[in-house]
Amino acid sequence: MWSIPNILTSFRILLIPVFLAVFYSPYENAHFYAALIFVLAAITDGLDGYIARKLEQHTKFGAFLDPVADKIMVAAALIAVVEFYGTLWITVPALIIISRELIISALREWMAEIGKRESVAVSTLGKVKTVTQMVALTGLLWSANAFVVGIATAAIYIAAILTLWSMYVYLTAAWADLTHDS
Repeated sequence: MWSIPNILTSFRILLIPVFLAVFYSPYENAHFYAALIFVLAAITDGLDGYIARKLEQHTKFGAFLDPVADKIMVAAALIAVVEFYGTLWITVPALIIISRELIISALREWMAEIGKRESVAVSTLGKVKTVTQMVALTGLLWSANAFVVGIATAAIYIAAILTLWSMYVYLTAAWADLTHDS
């Protein structure tokens, strides 16, 4: 159970309260350090999957915990930036991203129940969406200057569009099963 990938995933979960404590601390450069912690968490996200594949250390525990850790970290960052900026322009894409995660998680669970989980497996589009989301959130958390915030705001909108697109792809793949009443 305690393989290197699972340790990295667990570490990512432990980083969440640290990330939030740093983000909300009154210290100079707190947002920079919070963004740095977020980047570290994002790196462990990519690294745990790579190591699991490379060393063939796939576990059921890891398959469960990894997406949970990702979603909690992203949700925590989204909530922090929504609260920090306090504007509709950040809240709307954040809501789109969180809503999609809930919908697709429920869809994957349901598809697994009917034995068709592979039809809604993580795709390349989903990975591109995740990277775009991480870049956007890093910039919004850091909030270094107007340029960084502007680029990060554009990136969160791109992430929201990719989020909707990937949700459409997953729902289309599952549509026949969703609408077939037996």
